Amino acid sequence: MNFFNKLEAAIARNQSLLFVGLDPNPEMMPTHYNSTGDDIICSLREWMQFVIAQTADIVCAYKPTLGFYQALGTPGIELLQQTLAAIPPHIPVILDAKHSDLNTSTIFARLVFDVWLFDAITLNPYAGQDHIAPFLLYPGKGVFVLCCTSNPAADKLQKYPTPESPLYLEVVKEARNWGTPEQLGLEVGTTAPEILALVRSLAPERLIMARSIWQENTNLNQFLSAGVNANSEGLLIPVPQDWLSRENPNQPIRALREQINQTRTQIISSASTCDLWLSNVCTLNTHPHLDLILQLYDIGCILFGNFVQASGATFPYYIDLRKVISNPQIFHKILNAYAEILKDLSFDRIAGIPYGSLPTATGLALRLNYPMIFPRKEVKAHGTRRVIEGNFQPGETIVVVDDILISGKSAMEGAEKIKSVGLQVHDIVVFLDHEQGVKDRLREHGYRAHSVLTISEITQTLHQAGRINDEQFQILAQVSGTHLPFS
Repeated sequence: MNFFNKLEAAIARNQSLLFVGLDPNPEMMPTHYNSTGDDIICSLREWMQFVIAQTADIVCAYKPTLGFYQALGTPGIELLQQTLAAIPPHIPVILDAKHSDLNTSTIFARLVFDVWLFDAITLNPYAGQDHIAPFLLYPGKGVFVLCCTSNPAADKLQKYPTPESPLYLEVVKEARNWGTPEQLGLEVGTTAPEILALVRSLAPERLIMARSIWQENTNLNQFLSAGVNANSEGLLIPVPQDWLSRENPNQPIRALREQINQTRTQIISSASTCDLWLSNVCTLNTHPHLDLILQLYDIGCILFGNFVQASGATFPYYIDLRKVISNPQIFHKILNAYAEILKDLSFDRIAGIPYGSLPTATGLALRLNYPMIFPRKEVKAHGTRRVIEGNFQPGETIVVVDDILISGKSAMEGAEKIKSVGLQVHDIVVFLDHEQGVKDRLREHGYRAHSVLTISEITQTLHQAGRINDEQFQILAQVSGTHLPFS
């Protein structure tokens, strides 16, 4: 079970968004434990195991801070392993490492995930995606990127260059491109609910681990309202660390859990049934792929100007989907959209059309566990001289995956090559249909065409969201061959 599924199961099982920091800090250890001399490791171990026993049925995760264990030397690392062994296997464990060294990221990831068997880790983002990537190579493991801390002295950096456009929000924007929502969450340490709300507005789909929220006058309702997602989920809340020094921490933690759950219920009840995140856009007729359309536009996949298409036609715009392979979050959403169509089709193998749709076909083959083939764009005069690359059996049914339908020529040429070796092709699935009757032309040649989006859907959505002006709206509407009213 991967980290996020394991976490969801623990949240459901214990009805809790709370996590506990398992920090063997001698200064915080209860007085009835021996905090000096040779027995300190034994006392810390007893304390950590006591905390686990007191909280295992009321929290959703544990978070040991690596620095406390390292400070105790070799016995401390042994203590870490003993503490991990005491945690019930169904509760995920996040290593609070704040690792930030690029040179050791690969070997440290191996230690954390393969040797110590943690479910997730916290990382500092300053070295960029190159530092984060080695930790994302482990299927099923989670990463939390630190984007904000509550330390007042950090404001000079975190709120640079201006409070209106702070660095910590740039970290959020960049981190969204490093991994999918199933891989990467955000760590936010703050005593201000408005900071948590800003992070949530930029990352509505991400899991947020809140830190340092507790102070004398903490308004829990405000923090929950600011940090949970549209389903009143997606937020992990720390148990106050000083509570773990009490004789019976179970009681106040259990009461806190009930207070959180009551507040979440109130938030859901008071929310409008039409209240959902729309990328800061309010529209009357929302498209199911609204977020994806806006993101494609925002990263420059939709350009205006005079562009010659592969078909030879000149369009006053160009849609460049090749950029999405460098943006894991968007690529993940595109694969999900294709998969929704493919689940209702019958086929034995997936074929991508070179070169634009090969990454998509590969991603779908891995995700859906179907074998993949592809027709060569040109047959080489050396080697095997194969028309179709990959293994297959004559008579099998192949679904063709392409990126954009303009004339349908490339998709049909690829399908004909596939059929020439004794395979069957009935369905062609694309991301974008330029319309103008191309699906009808494919049908005349015996193919069923399916598309995630049409150009008119993109046009309507971008105009409705204020991303394109009236002139650009009319340009796109004319090319699609539709007569769309202004929204």
